[in-house]
Amino acid sequence: MQKKLSELKPGEKGIVTRVEGPSAVRKRLLDMGLVKGTEVVVIRRAPLGDPIELLVKGYNLSIRKAESDYVYVLVPGDPEELTSSFASGAGDAPGSYSTGNVPRRL
Repeated sequence: MQKKLSELKPGEKGIVTRVEGPSAVRKRLLDMGLVKGTEVVVIRRAPLGDPIELLVKGYNLSIRKAESDYVYVLVPGDPEELTSSFASGAGDAPGSYSTGNVPRRL
């Protein structure tokens, strides 16, 4: 199931499927490592919900809730759903759960 990163609760994880928003914000999020195919774990939220601390590529990252609204993640719920989503091109990245985009020899 696809959700906004801001909708995840502490302890939940997801795989980034897309990053939207104004170009400056989008570039900043991509530069911080929130690229398609990256696994993200929500570590904790501040008492009022802003900012959110994430584990991304082995480091802790804190972003504002407004920024996390621009990041969409695929939450592993049903393994079949995860495989079909990545096979359809929703997450063509190293470490994705699909072999659907592997070139075949003729």
